[in-house]
Amino acid sequence: MSDIKHSNPRASGLGFKMKRGLNLLLIACLTMASLPTSGCSIFRPRKVEYGRELGLYMPTNGPRTIAVAPAINLSGTPGVDPLVVADQVYAQVGQVRGVTVVPVNRVAEVLVALGLRQIETAQQAEAVCDQLGVEALIVPTVTLWVPYDPPKMGGSLSLFSSASLQASGSRMDIRELVRSATPGPMESLPGRADFLQAAGVFDASAGSVRDRIASYASGRTDPHGPLGVREITLSTEAYSAFVWHELLGELLLQVR
Repeated sequence: MSDIKHSNPRASGLGFKMKRGLNLLLIACLTMASLPTSGCSIFRPRKVEYGRELGLYMPTNGPRTIAVAPAINLSGTPGVDPLVVADQVYAQVGQVRGVTVVPVNRVAEVLVALGLRQIETAQQAEAVCDQLGVEALIVPTVTLWVPYDPPKMGGSLSLFSSASLQASGSRMDIRELVRSATPGPMESLPGRADFLQAAGVFDASAGSVRDRIASYASGRTDPHGPLGVREITLSTEAYSAFVWHELLGELLLQVR
């Protein structure tokens, strides 16, 4: 009597399903292995190359020689030094590609010779440009300064073109222009033919400002350092540099 093996339909179906499941698992594993490693980057901190931050560029039609005047302090904080602020802005303008910046001490010497303490009118800006032989003058203004953590800073940068001032004969008062403006962060004032201005208030407790700080810090702060991005907000000098950099970038966007 021959041995007859009766197959169990249920067992046969189960074996087919297990085999099919193993095949699908193998295909999935091979697919994942073929994916680029960047696909898993969301599980790892993004690597930032330290020391290669993005810079600013002067548009083709923009001024090539610029001076920075001592700052106007409208913040009510007596500790704001107009010359120190001017040096901070000078450092940022000096990093703009295609621009030559006149040292702040030369601007201060011209102001003394003209009997001025700071620039408050367009005519004064034009006179300083003429004496220094530059194409434009930047006048910084500090409108808010709270250095405690998280810091808050408000300011504006006004760019006066020598050629535009001569053509327009403007008689504007810079202090009144700044006082009358209540822009939000990175919001420019209405444009004019004879000057450009960018103004804003940067509160480090705001999420949108923290995003900008993180972008600015990329390449400027050591990603492996103990403070990371906090290097910007824990230093009054570093935070001021961030604010002036942001305002300068907004100002350059207006140059045509």
